[in-house]
Amino acid sequence: MSADHGHGHLISFDPTETEPDHHAAPPAQGRALRIGIGGPVGSGKTALVAALARSLGERVRLAVVTNDIYTTEDADFLRRNAVLPPERVEAVQTGCCPHTAIRDDITANLDAIETLEERFASRDGQGLELVLVESGGDNLTAVFSRGLVDAQIFVVDVAGGDKVPRKGGPGVTTADLLVINKTDLAPLVGADMDVMTGDATRIRGELPVITQSLVEDPSATEVGSWVLDRLAARVAA
Repeated sequence: MSADHGHGHLISFDPTETEPDHHAAPPAQGRALRIGIGGPVGSGKTALVAALARSLGERVRLAVVTNDIYTTEDADFLRRNAVLPPERVEAVQTGCCPHTAIRDDITANLDAIETLEERFASRDGQGLELVLVESGGDNLTAVFSRGLVDAQIFVVDVAGGDKVPRKGGPGVTTADLLVINKTDLAPLVGADMDVMTGDATRIRGELPVITQSLVEDPSATEVGSWVLDRLAARVAA
């Protein structure tokens, strides 16, 4: 080995750079609004989906698609807790890296959404207004293809430390909404919420950031309002 290669080299990455999206956004007319919810393992994605299903389920005709690698754990949790009728929840077993199924090969998720849309179009003639697509737990690079969802929420939690937002990554920097979850745990893990929100706002520019605790607000009120605003904008367009 050459003496010149006995040390490391710094490599700089653009934190907003994502892998190429190979799928074009489908026409919006005649179908439900699709919102993706992604984030690291344990950040509270399923709990957020459950909260939104409870708070919006009587106001919006909605359904949920969950992603797990080998199980149907997240879908089973939603059904077991009766946040929606069981027929409104579809599970995808990706069998691979979670973001592969939401970004690269989105076929299984599109099939699950189509199954739900056909089921309810034939049942009541009204169809669905909103489909929430929950990704399997992944890292800060996980983003949804625009061929799969119309907007995406990225969830991080304070237990990961107040450094998480400034670490960047496409999930944090480019998602339509960033949710900093489990704020009630901040004093217990030594996370500084001013640092977290300040870093998130700085790195995201004008893109919105919501901090929440589902212990203190089980309905996820602010996130629910954001979803309803997206739905209203879709209807108006």
